[in-house]
Amino acid sequence: MTTNARTEISISQLQSEIAGEVIGPDDPGYDDARTAFMPFYDERRPAVIIRPSDAREVGYVVSLARESGLTLSVRSGGHSGAGHSTSDGGILLDLSLMKGLEIDPAKRVAWAEAGLTAAEVTNATAAHGLAVGFGDTGSVGIGGLTTGGGVGYLVRKHGLTIDDLLAAEIVLADGRILQVDDQQNSDLFWAIRGGGGNFGVVTSFTFALRPLGPTVAFSATMYPIEEVAEILRGWRSYTAEAPDEVTSVVVTITFPASPDMPEAVHDRPVAIVGGVYVGDPAEGMREMAPLRELGTPLFDMSGPTPFTAVQSGFDPLFPRNTLRAYWKSQYLDELSDRAIEVVADRALDRPAPLTLVNVFHMGGAIAAVDPEATAFSERSAPYMVSIDGMWTDPSKDADTIAWVRAAWEAVAQFGTGGVYLNFTGLADELPSAGVESAFGRNLQRLAEIKAAYDPDNFFQINNNIRPV
Repeated sequence: MTTNARTEISISQLQSEIAGEVIGPDDPGYDDARTAFMPFYDERRPAVIIRPSDAREVGYVVSLARESGLTLSVRSGGHSGAGHSTSDGGILLDLSLMKGLEIDPAKRVAWAEAGLTAAEVTNATAAHGLAVGFGDTGSVGIGGLTTGGGVGYLVRKHGLTIDDLLAAEIVLADGRILQVDDQQNSDLFWAIRGGGGNFGVVTSFTFALRPLGPTVAFSATMYPIEEVAEILRGWRSYTAEAPDEVTSVVVTITFPASPDMPEAVHDRPVAIVGGVYVGDPAEGMREMAPLRELGTPLFDMSGPTPFTAVQSGFDPLFPRNTLRAYWKSQYLDELSDRAIEVVADRALDRPAPLTLVNVFHMGGAIAAVDPEATAFSERSAPYMVSIDGMWTDPSKDADTIAWVRAAWEAVAQFGTGGVYLNFTGLADELPSAGVESAFGRNLQRLAEIKAAYDPDNFFQINNNIRPV
């Protein structure tokens, strides 16, 4: 019996056994269901797409994949720029139906299933004046974002997403379901806080919630991109003294013409200086006033803003199934004049309107956590540069990927050598690309934990850590 024939029989059986959804290649909606958020990997065609309804069904699917010999890929939101949320010829385990969410405002705790997006959780917690710091995009799934670390608008005050993770539920390679926290299976809990999807399928998370808003001070000023070097120098001076309540970023982008935006920025390359203040909005607007005075403003969107709007503010620019993507990141110990010149040069030479060159201010609460306390090891660097190649024309794939690599290598001469694996892409690289530089001294312990829970490297469609 061929693999295809066996897969067809499995699909027929699964459709009667799974309470969620089972979608085969011949079923309506297959092409839409198989497509990841970014269509760079559209040629991949899973043998079957399974959307389980609960952790028990996840365990069943994992066991099925092992028994059938089919590769398993796991999807939360499908945003993986490295293509980890899809595969060719295997089983795509799509968690998007698992959207259970329970909030205890008194205890400031949320239990959230892995199919939820950052916006869905943020919108629900905001009703209680609470938040957990996810990334800077509302549509991203919380699963990959959290297990990869989680860099977002609250990091300097409250740390990475994993720093507010209290517990999780995980399905192992043998189908077992474990609860993990600091007391139960603490080695595995340590590993999933930064180690990605190497150890199993995380089906739910328990987060500590922080008081926030629901309105926050938000700074967002657009400057001519020609002034980006001057802006970065002024921003460097500001961030050197900024309180931990401020998390700030400089983004370079070309906005498409839109009736929601003034003509001054229609199709114009700009440098956006953004910031969020955790605390009193009026105090935050005063504190972040210098961010609005770094150059010649073209448009200023700053003001007290619902955090839900901040969380999802960039989403309209990045619609599902539109952009091809290849990203690379690099941490910097300092933002030297020469580094600024290189970053500015790359920002002025972006090959596509929505290709971004970004500089994040890190430090603060991130650095307050010991680098060996979680799997996420790079906590001391005060800056991170992200080169986010995004484009629409498939004929530009090779040229854009080459441009991103060259830009990243130019920035890397000033870097620590560390990379952020949530901001990474894979074209012809191995799945383990960047793993050693991302985990550093924590890699050996991660490999040992991988060997204990997944000795056969069953979970391999990820930023792969090979078992010792």
